[in-house]
Amino acid sequence: MAAAPSNPVTAAGYAAMKARYDHLLGTERPEIVEIVSWAAGNGDRSENGDYLYGRKRMREIDRELAHLSRRMKAARVIDPAEQPDKTRVFFGATVILIDEDDATRTVTLVGDDEQDASAGRIGWSSPLARALKGASVGDVRSVRLPGGVKEWEIDAIDYR
Repeated sequence: MAAAPSNPVTAAGYAAMKARYDHLLGTERPEIVEIVSWAAGNGDRSENGDYLYGRKRMREIDRELAHLSRRMKAARVIDPAEQPDKTRVFFGATVILIDEDDATRTVTLVGDDEQDASAGRIGWSSPLARALKGASVGDVRSVRLPGGVKEWEIDAIDYR
């Protein structure tokens, strides 16, 4: 499993997408449909804020449902713990990096749909993740960032 699929996702990431989809379809959308049908029965729709807002929100929900549906169909759930080569960085790896100033940073390579930089989860197709792919402990990788080129040394690799 050296090369991960084009749209990998962890089991937790897939579950979060599915939960969001189910919430929108089963809870939020029916509530909005009810508000819109109630508001439509109140007469003049051109000045009916409930009706106009409800229709706009329903379009937003439908767009998000379509997006989530496409992403879930294309997703391939990967368990990082099953990675056969745990000495190199691949999807799901938690990597400890050291920069030129000896500052450490811990990142986990996850699917693009579950990335959260503030929590240290970086998307599989981000510049840093692309630079780290295939690296081993001790390797130095350069990444072009908006502030210039930055180098990191891989200090540790873990799969959980």
